[in-house]
Parts: sequence; structure tokens; C-alpha cells
Amino acid sequence: MVNHDCIIDSNICRKARLARDARFDGQFFTGVLTTGIYCRSICPAVSPKEENVRYFDSPLKAANAGLRPCLRCRPDSAPGSYAWKGTATTLERAIQLIDSGVLIGADAVSIERLSERLGVSSRYLRKLFNEGVGTSIKQYALYRQLMFAKQLLHQTELTITQVGLAAGFNSIRRFNEAFKQVLKLTPSTFRKQAISPETQSISSDKSVSDASELNFVASIKLSVELSYRPPLAWQAQHDFYQDRAVSNMEWLQSESNYGRSFSLNGVSGYFDANHNQARNSFTVDIVLDNEQGLIELSAIIGNIKRLLDLNANMQAIEQDLALLVPLKPLMISGLRLPGTWSTFEAGCRAVLGQQVSIIQASKLLNQFVLAYGERRAIGDKEVVLFPTPEAVASASLDELKMPGARKLALNALGEFVKQHPDKALDDWLSIKGIGPWTIAYAQMRGASHPDILLCGDLVVKKRVLSLYQQHQQDAGEIDAIDYPALTKDITKTISPWGSYLTFQLWNLS
Repeated sequence: MVNHDCIIDSNICRKARLARDARFDGQFFTGVLTTGIYCRSICPAVSPKEENVRYFDSPLKAANAGLRPCLRCRPDSAPGSYAWKGTATTLERAIQLIDSGVLIGADAVSIERLSERLGVSSRYLRKLFNEGVGTSIKQYALYRQLMFAKQLLHQTELTITQVGLAAGFNSIRRFNEAFKQVLKLTPSTFRKQAISPETQSISSDKSVSDASELNFVASIKLSVELSYRPPLAWQAQHDFYQDRAVSNMEWLQSESNYGRSFSLNGVSGYFDANHNQARNSFTVDIVLDNEQGLIELSAIIGNIKRLLDLNANMQAIEQDLALLVPLKPLMISGLRLPGTWSTFEAGCRAVLGQQVSIIQASKLLNQFVLAYGERRAIGDKEVVLFPTPEAVASASLDELKMPGARKLALNALGEFVKQHPDKALDDWLSIKGIGPWTIAYAQMRGASHPDILLCGDLVVKKRVLSLYQQHQQDAGEIDAIDYPALTKDITKTISPWGSYLTFQLWNLS
């Protein structure tokens, strides 16, 4: 059966929704024509008859068909999918930027400015949206704002005004009008209908905390649930973070927990992510230093999802990685990309980790952050923020036992990013002491680029050669291995998932 609203075959969609298959969560949405709602593949409601459903590959297409989101499965909470198809198209880059909030808030850019950033004309960008998404750029941005607001109304106890602010609306009146126009209810009525024991269990106790006796600045506390598509090798990801954690900037309080401090566009805070395997999700508690920080909440949550790699479609990724016959039986299912908060942080970690062990690199990193990071009291917690480019540019780095050339490279990286915060990572090559490996590492962990195979990494080289030498012996061949030619073939075979292969190789025993 052909379905022009969804790129996935309707028979696959039917089987996935009847099985409530979480691996398809966010890849398609089921429109129920008899009730006028659309749902995720995991919706717990009684499955409708096939003749009464229509499948969509995005929630926006379902909304444009006149359907409203289900209150039980909350399609707004489904993991994303567009960013993990492995293509670097202009449309997907535009969607990523819009989802991060570039068109809303005090620092909003125009569509023309967004087009310039993408290297296309505004007319062409509008055409891409109309053809690829089925709606205008402004309508897409508005829909994303409303879906984010809906998620906050479901999952937090933020006031209606705070939700509107966090979703990027400049006035409560405009928020109410837009919400009612699209979802057919006012935000307050929607919240009353959405309240259930399930949503209450993942909401924060208070949306605004009281100032403590230690005179901490009044902060905002909230809790959201972020879903992912299984499988997820959380233990491996948890261990990776633990081996590289920075005291008071990162913490792992249990086997299911990862938390850290952050700073984004002048907003500081911290989060605690707690894995809930039974629900294929993380409950993420977020604390911001003040109410104005809500303006950046959408971007903060987006960065947390990127850092934990929650949008990855592991089923598709592992199908391609399995094409490497020597690796297939040793693969760790669900192994994701453990990100850092920013590309600058990843670049600093890469410089500090050059030609030393993980233990030594972690020691240097802790000394570096504790010496030059800002100590902040946020809510009821005292944290350290990763050093700013300004702090690194002027740092003496005397505490660090490492070559002087590497210290100068750190200073130069801080100075470059301070002066050119929006420059592409490839421009870092102009910095003395910064080479392709450092940039590739920053792309992989700081920007979560899916296709970075670190062929020059000594561990990667050693394990690739070992795998293929063993495979040759098993096949009765004893030929000398041309490593550059081999890695070229491997890259072509598994593209666009080179970063995932890098982590698979790093995790081989």
C-alpha cells in the first residue's frame, strides 16, 4: 500500500504500531481518522482498525492534515529522526537551527539571515520547506514552539507565563492565541485535561525554588522526560563519562545517573539525567540560575538530547556497521556517541589528551577546569563551569605538567574562539598546534557529527589491523594489509556512521 505522507512502507508501520515497537518511535506517526488524533508507535491506547488510520513521517504532516496530538503518548516527546538520516542537506541543517531556537527570542535572526548562514537564497530555502516539510518556515517554527510548550505543560509545573517564555513567545496573549488556533484548546484548559498520575510522577516538585539560607540566587527547577529508540548501551556510555568526569562539573551518582553543569548564551545551570530502561527514556532534572534562563530552555534541552545521543536510530546504524564482517560478532548493540557540551570543550579535551593515557588526560582536565572554570552556586548545588574561551586565552596553565607547545595551543584555541565564536571548526587549522585529529574529535564529541572515523587514532588503527588480520587468517589468507586503502574502503562502506564505528573500536577489549 502506497502512503505519500510517509516514507516508511505502510505494512511496516502497521506491524510496528500493533507491536508497539519502540525502535520505530519518532520515525512515523499514526493518524486515527475516526478520533482526529495522531499517536506514536508506542501509544498504549487500544489499536485502531487499519482502515481508520493514516501514517505520517512527521508530526507536522499529521497536524497539517487536521489531526491533534494524543494526550496519552504525547507525540511531542518522541525522539527526533531527521538529523540521523546521514545526509547533510540544507533542509536538515535549517531544521536543526530552527529547532535550536534561532528564529525566536531576543537574538532571533530573520529568514534572510538564516538563509545566508546556510549559503542559499531565502527564496530557495522557502521552496525547500514547502516541498520537503509541506509548510512554510514560519509555520514550522511556530509548530515547534507549540510542541515544546505542550511538552512543558505536560511534564512540568512551570506557570503558563513561564511556559510561554520558554517556548519563545513575547507575550502571553500571542501564546494563548497560537496554542488555541493549532491545538483547539487554551494552554490552561490543555493542562487540566493532560494531568494524570503518570505526568505528575515526572514533574518537578516546584517550578521555582526558594532562596536558601546560603543566599543562593533564586533558580528555576523543572523535570522533563526525554525518550530514545532502543537499543541503548547505557552502561558503556556511563563508563565512558565516568572515566573522563571532572569533579564538580560532572557527576555520576548511580549506575543510572549522569549529571553536569553547563552554560549556554549567558544562561548557567546543571542537569541530572536518570536512565529509565523500562520506559526507554531519561528523566532529566534541570536547574537554571534564574527565570530569564527559560528563554534558552529549548536550546538547553536540545543540547542535552544531543549530548546523550537520544535521537540516534541505532537499528539503521547497526545494519550498516554489520556490513563489516570482522566487526559484526563483536559489536556492542546500542553504543552511542557520548557528547560534550560544546565544540570548544571537546577541542580543549582533545588537546589535553594528546599522547597521554586516559588517566593522565583526566587528571590534566580536572586541574584545568578547577583552575580556570567559574565556581557558581546554582539552586542548592555548588558547581564549576567549563572554562570560557576568554579564560583559556589568558590562562598561565602553570598547573599543567604538559609540553609548552601544547599549552600555547590551548591559549591560541581560546583566543581564536573568543574572537571568532561562529567560525567553522575547519578554520581551527589556522591555529598553531591544532591539527586534523583535534578538529575531528571536536566534531565527533562537541557537534555529535555521525561520520567521523578517526583513522589516525592509534587505538583505532591497532584494532582495525587486528580485526582484519584475524579475519584473513580465518579465511586462509596472509596478505599484507594496506591500512590507508583499507580504511578508505571501510569509510565508504559504513558512511555516514564513522563516529559510531570509532566508538565501537574504542570499546573493543
